[in-house]
Amino acid sequence: MSESAAHRRFTTTRWTLVMATREAGSPQAETALASLCEIYWFPVYAFIRRSGHSQDDARDLTQAFFTRVLEKNYFKDARQERGRFRAFLLTAVRHFLSNQRDADRAQKRGGGHTHLPLEFDDGERRYLLEPVEHDTPERVYERKWALAVIAQAMQALTGKYERSGRRQMFEAVRPFLTGDEPGSYADLAGRLETTEGALRVAVHRLRQQFATVLRETIAETVERPEDVDEELRHLLTAVAS
Repeated sequence: MSESAAHRRFTTTRWTLVMATREAGSPQAETALASLCEIYWFPVYAFIRRSGHSQDDARDLTQAFFTRVLEKNYFKDARQERGRFRAFLLTAVRHFLSNQRDADRAQKRGGGHTHLPLEFDDGERRYLLEPVEHDTPERVYERKWALAVIAQAMQALTGKYERSGRRQMFEAVRPFLTGDEPGSYADLAGRLETTEGALRVAVHRLRQQFATVLRETIAETVERPEDVDEELRHLLTAVAS
C-alpha cells in the first residue's frame, strides 16, 4: 500500500465517527452514533452486566450511555491521539457509570430521549454464554470487543464476495475460517462441482483475504498504522482467553 493510500485508509476511522458525534442534533452525529452503537453496544452491555448490574439495569444503562454520547456531547473531549478506541470507550463507560451512581436513575434510562433499537434480548442470551468463572468486567469487555471486531471483519468479507457474485462459494468455504471444517476437501469439492486443488486454493485465498480485512478493521480503531500488530495480538489473546 502506498503512503498516500495508507493515509487515506487511516483517516476514515472509528475516531472519525467519534468526532462526528460532537455535532449534536445534526444528521451526521446521529449517523455516527448509530454506527458506533451498532458495532460496540454489546461489549459495553457485557461490561456493565459483569460489573454487577441486573439485566434490566444493564439494558437501561447501555441505552443511556449511547444516547448521552449524542445528546450531552459525551465525547466532546475525545482526542484521537489518546490511542486505541477500545481503551477509550471503556474509560468513557466507566466514567459514565461513576456519574450514574449518585444520579436519579429513572431520569437517565432513555425515557424521552433518543431511542436506539438494540437487540437486548439477544444480547442477554449471548451474555449468558459467558463462562461462569470469575472473569473481571474488563476481561469480559475485551473478549466481547474482540469478537465484535472479528464479526465486523467477517461481515465486510461477506460483502466482498457478494459483490463479486461468489456468495455460494463463500458460504461453502466459510467454515474453514471458523474451525468447523465441513468434512473432507474431496467431498466438498464434489458438492461444489470443482476440483480438490481448486478448492484448496479458494480456502487459502479466503484466509488471506480475511487476514487483510481483519487488519483493516483493527486499523480503524487505533491511532497509528504501527499499532495494528500489537492490537491484533491483543485481540487474539482476548479471544483465546
